[in-house]
Amino acid sequence: MRVVFMGYQTWGHRVLEALLTSKHEVPLVITHPSSNHLYETIWNDSVVDLATEHGIPVLERKYANDEGVAAQLRGIQPDLLVSSDWRTWVAPEIYSLARYGAINVHDALLPRYGGFAPLNWALVNGEPQVGVTVHFMNEEFDLGDIVVQKTVDVGEEDTVTDLFHKTLGLFAPAVLESLDLIGSGRTEWTKQDPAQATFFHKRSLEDSRIDWTWPARDIANLVRAQVDPYPNAFAYFKGERVRILSAAVSPNRYGGTVGRVFRPEGEGVAVVCGPQARSGQEYGLVVRRLRTDDGSEYSGADFFKKMGGYLTSRP
Repeated sequence: MRVVFMGYQTWGHRVLEALLTSKHEVPLVITHPSSNHLYETIWNDSVVDLATEHGIPVLERKYANDEGVAAQLRGIQPDLLVSSDWRTWVAPEIYSLARYGAINVHDALLPRYGGFAPLNWALVNGEPQVGVTVHFMNEEFDLGDIVVQKTVDVGEEDTVTDLFHKTLGLFAPAVLESLDLIGSGRTEWTKQDPAQATFFHKRSLEDSRIDWTWPARDIANLVRAQVDPYPNAFAYFKGERVRILSAAVSPNRYGGTVGRVFRPEGEGVAVVCGPQARSGQEYGLVVRRLRTDDGSEYSGADFFKKMGGYLTSRP
């Protein structure tokens, strides 16, 4: 098949790499301009460099709906557009220029977790599984018919970085499998139920702030969802920011005011948290490791040498 590729960052790089080593022809690559948005600099293997190495023309666009793109596609007459980490809506007038339309690879089990940062959000929400979905593009964002879907179990200690690597390995085989299915003449695909769809916004610094009224499990999930190289979950102690690198749910219930540094537990310290903390109905959060803004790292026990004081959401 003649495949025009649209993609960005490491996810796009991985799919383009697979296409270039397959039986398919890639006559054009479309990618986004480089960005300084924090979440767009973390996993950032260059699609431009890879295409250039293989002598493939590259168009850089924030949106791909202009006449310049359309003219290129009319000249190429592609069989399919393949998208991976393409971050803006593509108009039907563009993907209809390909024989089979366009497919997109999304690192979530659609129809849930459409939009941005699906692995982070899924881990924040304690999902037992994540995955990769290859779906056709249509006029709705991330709601086209599903071609291939692959699932990954979330382990008790898995971090978002673990899940990134687990799901990234599925991108190439999922895309190549999808191309084989489409090329075989198959036309029956799995419909998505829009009533089950959820869409999430880009994560920002505010989304890493710890709210001590959350249950311990939810805070521990937030910490796992923001491990390095992502912006870590953070709180304040005596007015100074601390980044929580590792945390767990205590086996003990602690009562009192949320954020109170209560008692040592192993190499960490237990902190009071949760909506029912005043009544003693909530399990504590064990802060196991943290980092200060000067880059120094500590175990919870080494940093909080005396019990008392409060971790707060704001200075």
